[in-house]
Amino acid sequence: MKKNTLALATVGNVNVDLIMGPVSPNLPSGTELIVEHDELRVGGAAGNVALAWQALGCPYQIAANIGSDHFGKWLKAEFGAPAARWPAVSGGTTVSVGVTHPDGERTFLTTKGHLLTLSWPQVKEMIDWQALSGGVLLVCGSFLTDSLTQDYAQMFAHARRHDVAIALDTGWPLDDWTEATRAKVLEWLANCHYSLFNQIEATSLSGLNDPQDAGKWLLEHMADDATVIIKRGGKGAMLMRSDCLLSCPAPKVSLVDTIGAGDVFNAAFFVARAQGKGWQEAMKTAIETASLAISTHPRRYLPTKKPETIHEFA
Repeated sequence: MKKNTLALATVGNVNVDLIMGPVSPNLPSGTELIVEHDELRVGGAAGNVALAWQALGCPYQIAANIGSDHFGKWLKAEFGAPAARWPAVSGGTTVSVGVTHPDGERTFLTTKGHLLTLSWPQVKEMIDWQALSGGVLLVCGSFLTDSLTQDYAQMFAHARRHDVAIALDTGWPLDDWTEATRAKVLEWLANCHYSLFNQIEATSLSGLNDPQDAGKWLLEHMADDATVIIKRGGKGAMLMRSDCLLSCPAPKVSLVDTIGAGDVFNAAFFVARAQGKGWQEAMKTAIETASLAISTHPRRYLPTKKPETIHEFA
């Protein structure tokens, strides 16, 4: 593996995932169903990103917290040294039950747990900002980490003072894309160098149906020299900059578990950039890695074949 030239860190939601399925989304009440697949594993967007970085052999930092129960101890042990400074809050660790459906979609049932208490003072102490200088901080789980989210302005300003670029993947808001939520996200984007939304998030936030139009709209609301990525599931992904517009299709794979696919994409994209790869190669690497992850059990991250060639829009 090439030596990394870009320091990477992530901050946000790390929790326990119990994945089960596939089952119909219309579950009959009062019955018991036998499913083909179950897995208890590290979850949460920040957790998924860090696991992928770990599997890809990429040095990283991660700022997160845990509950004081056995699940919290288990999560911390799964990450080893990068989790050494995670604070444990009194109470239970957040647990998500992910129910997968035959069409590859999924439904989550999530407890509030420990995530609400992750705070900016804790994050500030967990990150080695000097080591991260010139690198990227990937911010995840914005609608699940209430205390930290309230202090995004302070965190973004601190990152800016240390020459750290902010990459944002908010996830889906719990109260949908209300006007208040859209206004809040636009405030965040003004301080971001990267946005990494999936297609429905990008179109819902922008109010534009076409993903290319949505991407251009996002660029207009971001920092100078920003990069917008729109993840399109089975259709691949798009990358937009002021001087670049790229689209990359995804290879056809047999879906096993799509949970965390976008997080794996994010992780692989920034590893590729850290290794000095250009925009096209980074996109190819990200799609290849995510496609492998969602089609293997146990999940694998190292790609074995190249996806289709990048196409540049006229």
